[in-house]
Amino acid sequence: MQPVDYTTLMASCVELKRDWIPSRLEQVYQRDRFTISLALRTLKAKPWLTISWHPEAARINLGDPPPRVKDTFTFSDQLRHQLNGLALIEIEAIAPWERVLDLQFAQRPGEPALWHLYVEIMGKYSNVILTDAERQIITPARQISSAQSSVRPIQTGQRYEVPPALTGTTPKLEESFERWQERVSLIPGQLKRQLLKSYRGLSPKVAEEIAIAAGLSPQQNTATLQPEDWQELFSYWQKWLIVLEQEQFDPGWRTDGYTVLGWDKIESVDSVQTLLNRYYTDEVNLQQFKQLYHQLNQKLTNLLKKLNLKANTFRQRLQQSADAESYRQQGDLLMAHPHQWQPGMKSIILNDFETDEPIKIKLTPEKNAVQNAQVLYKNSQKLKRAKGAVVPLLAEVDAEINYLSQVQTSLNQLQSGKLNGTEDLQALAEIREELIQQGYLTSERQVDKQKDESQPYRYTAPSGCELWVGRNNRQNDILSFRTAVEYDLWFHTQEIPGSHVLLRLEPGAVPSEPDLQFTADITAYYSQARDSEQVPVVYTKPKHVYKPKGAKPGMAIYKHETVIWGRPQVAKEYVVNSNVAHNKSS
Repeated sequence: MQPVDYTTLMASCVELKRDWIPSRLEQVYQRDRFTISLALRTLKAKPWLTISWHPEAARINLGDPPPRVKDTFTFSDQLRHQLNGLALIEIEAIAPWERVLDLQFAQRPGEPALWHLYVEIMGKYSNVILTDAERQIITPARQISSAQSSVRPIQTGQRYEVPPALTGTTPKLEESFERWQERVSLIPGQLKRQLLKSYRGLSPKVAEEIAIAAGLSPQQNTATLQPEDWQELFSYWQKWLIVLEQEQFDPGWRTDGYTVLGWDKIESVDSVQTLLNRYYTDEVNLQQFKQLYHQLNQKLTNLLKKLNLKANTFRQRLQQSADAESYRQQGDLLMAHPHQWQPGMKSIILNDFETDEPIKIKLTPEKNAVQNAQVLYKNSQKLKRAKGAVVPLLAEVDAEINYLSQVQTSLNQLQSGKLNGTEDLQALAEIREELIQQGYLTSERQVDKQKDESQPYRYTAPSGCELWVGRNNRQNDILSFRTAVEYDLWFHTQEIPGSHVLLRLEPGAVPSEPDLQFTADITAYYSQARDSEQVPVVYTKPKHVYKPKGAKPGMAIYKHETVIWGRPQVAKEYVVNSNVAHNKSS
């Protein structure tokens, strides 16, 4: 993840000062343990200012409104108590080349600041600290004890001290070419590394941009640079400093992230705020998606492994119970021929009543024929009783396996979290909530709540009608039993875990063969059989789809179905391209 460096921080600060100072603070909301949102009010608009001290995504920029769920964090409560209703009168850096902004609050514009909110954008050391006018700390987002840091502890009641100054030479526009080149080339080495070692305030990303804009490789050795290379490199070095001095930033996307300098961008963005909000929202969502996906997938895999082991044990016991009839027949034979028994016999061979084939019967030498027959009858009854007990247990385990397989299929059908971002993260959080409700997970580690429920995948059939695909069991139930109307058609893979799919039709419309085949292909793709060439898919009217009493989420039975063969590989390219197009448009 690309960190916010000094250049990016100044670009964001310039826009915020230009457009939103002064403004009135109307609300404080803490989204999670790393992020707060401040509702600012001006004569023109009411934006939400996002401030994050996330160790990898620390930033300050205008962002999306927070979700409508209760804020229970102490830090935001303290900020509300002190700052609500005050005017944000200034945003400024505390010192040149320092990644710390001072947000100043007063009763009204033109009056002295009553409170300072220091936003420290410093990677894993990032923090947000509220102080009074005398810089006494009222509350920090992160308390830092003297045991954690002897250099700069941060505790309530202490005086706020600025972070220790970084070592290194400060970049200056007035510096001559000869002095600059001497400093960078003093010790031959990788160009990017030498720039970073020679000056403070320069990030690895900006060093790369300067080198690439000059037509050089960031990994190139300084000893190999020609005089014209040094001149071109120095030219872009000064362009960077001019951008900072004149505050003329040019935000846009690069192939590997974003830029506020605009030299090698592949797509322009209207503002730094839009750029940062989109990039870090997507990246944090992707990070959360990967963590939660791994947690859920590991849990489901372990559960299914244990259940399959239990099911195999039950099946072995059922196979053993098949010997119950054999034991009874042997007992009958022994009772019919007691005269053939001799004391001390360990086995006896008697002919079967029906086939007349010889059957060898094991005996206990200490018991007579009748007693041995009684042992055989007893074993037969024992196995019959075991069968009666095992059959319902096996059915229960098989039902649980089917349910968890369906959940895991829904999990695996979600995209990487990159293409569908927030939607996939919401669907994933809903899967976790379902597993908590079903007792498979505890609710100790909560996922950040999303502001909306996730929505099904939507595709367009050849005739133009819509196709809705459930992302998880919650959506499957909603589609099948709440959304579907009598004109629709309901699709599902036959006896294979997968999504519930609706082909949405207008009243009186008859689906074409291409529509049916397209829907079957999509249904097969969003199933456990995604990697197959052909998959049996059933479709029927929604009124013929039922949820058994007491069934788990996503479980359904159906009747009056028609079978059609779905082709998941045909659907794959369409689905991927459709998701990419949707991501670009959003």
